[in-house]
Amino acid sequence: MKVLPVLDQVISQAEFAQIIGVSEARVSQMVSEGLIAKGDTAASWLIAYCERLRDQAAGRLGETYGLDLVQERAALAREQREGQAIKNAIARREYAPVGLLADVLGQAASAVVDRFDQLEGTLRKACPDLPDEAKTAVLKVIASARNEWIRSTERLVAESVDAMLADDAAADEPYSEGLPA
Repeated sequence: MKVLPVLDQVISQAEFAQIIGVSEARVSQMVSEGLIAKGDTAASWLIAYCERLRDQAAGRLGETYGLDLVQERAALAREQREGQAIKNAIARREYAPVGLLADVLGQAASAVVDRFDQLEGTLRKACPDLPDEAKTAVLKVIASARNEWIRSTERLVAESVDAMLADDAAADEPYSEGLPA
């Protein structure tokens, strides 16, 4: 590559700042970042500076500066897709906030437990001649059903949460199929 004679010389940071239209402090920062090396020619500095600008414009500075434009765009698209899916589910009445569902299940469970707790007294009043063994058998079946209901509900919630976490983890995995390593 043919270089203009003035660019083939070592110049000061102030001169380079004037050429590219930035402050001398910014050129000093570029030296400290290792973008340009002290003592190199103006041509070397200009080439390094232009490469940096091209990489920045193309979004290829993710590893160096903590921002990857491609990944950020993909994350934004995923969030927008998920947001729209939630809006659609709400419109179809297929979605409710977890807090509301927990409150409804809690109230339903409380109502059932209250009824179960009243069963022994109701049995005594309705069937005073019922043998104690029969009452105990009925109460055991009811207690077993109540406990199984609680275990089943807990298991279903745990499985649903695990499935949601697995889906989220899979969605966070970067797409790499067919891309060179």
